[in-house]
Order: sequence, then structure tokens, then C-alpha cells
Amino acid sequence: MNQFAIQTHALTKSYGRAEAVRSLNLEVPDGSICGFLGKNGAGKSTTIKMLLGICWPTSGAGTVLGASIRDARASLEARRRIGFVSEDKRLYHYMSVGQMICFTRSFYPRWRDALEQQLLRQFQLPLERKTGQLSKGMRTKLALLLALCRGADLLILDEPTEGLDPVAVEEVLQLLARAAADGATIFFSSHQIAEVEQIADRVAIIDDGRMLLQESLDDLKERYRRIQLLFDREAPWKPLDVRGIAAARAEGPAVSLLASGNIDEIVAAARSLDPVSLEVAQVNLKEIFLECVRRN
Repeated sequence: MNQFAIQTHALTKSYGRAEAVRSLNLEVPDGSICGFLGKNGAGKSTTIKMLLGICWPTSGAGTVLGASIRDARASLEARRRIGFVSEDKRLYHYMSVGQMICFTRSFYPRWRDALEQQLLRQFQLPLERKTGQLSKGMRTKLALLLALCRGADLLILDEPTEGLDPVAVEEVLQLLARAAADGATIFFSSHQIAEVEQIADRVAIIDDGRMLLQESLDDLKERYRRIQLLFDREAPWKPLDVRGIAAARAEGPAVSLLASGNIDEIVAAARSLDPVSLEVAQVNLKEIFLECVRRN
């Protein structure tokens, strides 16, 4: 088995002169839950479409479950082992929910019948209703059922909680965590950073088509710290010539530093400014994401 369920090298997609994805190097280890973060238009959905063979790369290479995304036959075979939820949750609008499930089930010999029945009850999906008449949230639930019940080795999910209420979101996150515990690799895009932080063990951040960061979530959060300084006067702020300061802000007697590594040296340099107090705190994924995008 390959070390990576997904791996790309210099993957690029251009539309005319506009590059939607630029020389992307992405690695998603087998068995991981990888959250794919980026602003609208950052290149997340285009990347996912290339991984699935929905659109063809302009240049570069990639493998999904060991199959080259440039080899149509091998890629087709690999897709039989993939559960996919698209950005627009596209379904055959003329089919009923029940027909859509039966149609999809016929292509997947590893279909999980017991899970299908569980999700029909849990999601309260109306079997007789046409999929074109479903609400956005119901379309998302049906798309998730179709992906999860395939018995897939890899789940590639584009905004899998879009349109769901908070209770349903929590249910879906638990289902994804359970799928990972059963051995599936999960690669999902999301704008909901708190959801990524809740279940992902790895994060990839893309902006303007470029990969800014990909790392274990634990390592990432261990590397970043917020350092708060308070002075008994207007902050005597000057730029610290120390490696690892990602951002600095001074306001009145307070100074806030965001450190991305080299924490001890930054703290020592900050203490040399003689603050009244100095506090070092962990940061959440949202702060890290916003800083990465601002710097880009």
C-alpha cells in the first residue's frame, strides 16, 4: 500500500491565462483526516476535480490510491474505491431519493446496507421525494449517504456540512470520525475552520492556487504561540530582529506577537523590553489560517 492516499507534484490548472491551481504539491497520508482550507476561489474545488478526473491538469502529476490522475483507465478503477461529495451536491433531479440510492448501490459491491438504513433514519430522508425537490441541507445529507455507504477506502468531500444545522453538522462529524476509525482516509474542504479543528489530524491551506502550508494539526498548533506583553507606559515597541515572528501589533500599553516557531528566543527578546507582564498562550487554527492568508 502506498504511503499517501493522495499525492501531487507541481499540479497546475489554467483557464486561459488565469491559473486556478499553481504548482500544487499535496500529500495526504493513508488513514489520515485532512482538512483542506482556503478562501472562496482559492483553488480547493478545482484541485478536487483534478484528483477525481473531472477536469484535466494543465501540467504536473498526481496519484490517488496509487493510480495516476493522468491515466484514465487506472483513475476510473481507483474511483470505485472513492466516496465523493461534490461542491454543488449534484444529483439526478428526476430520480426520487430511493431511486438515487438504488441506482448508486448497483455500482458498488461493498455497499454497506446496514449503514444505509441507519442514515436513512438518522437523516430522515424522504424516499419518495424527487431529489430536485430537496432542500440544500437534504441534498447534502443524501450526497453524504451515497458517499459513506460505498465502503470506500478514500472519502473526498467538498464542503460536506454545507447547508446543515448545528445538530446535523455534529452528526456528520461523528460519522466521518467513525469512517476514519474503520480505516478510511478522509480529505475534505471546508470554510468552517472549527469543524476542521474538531476532527482533522492534518491541515492543508491553499490561497490563490498555491499551497501555503500542510502539516499535522498537532505539530502546527505546537509551533504557533500568541505572546502578549503589557507595559506600564506606551509600549516602547520596535521590531524584534528574531526569526519566527509571524505578526506583531502594538496598541497603547499592549503588544501582541504571533510566533511561528523559535518560541524561546522570541520570549527572551520580548522580556528584554522590560514589560510589566508577559503571557504565552496557544492559538487556534482560525488564527493560524488568517495569518497565513494575510501574509500571502
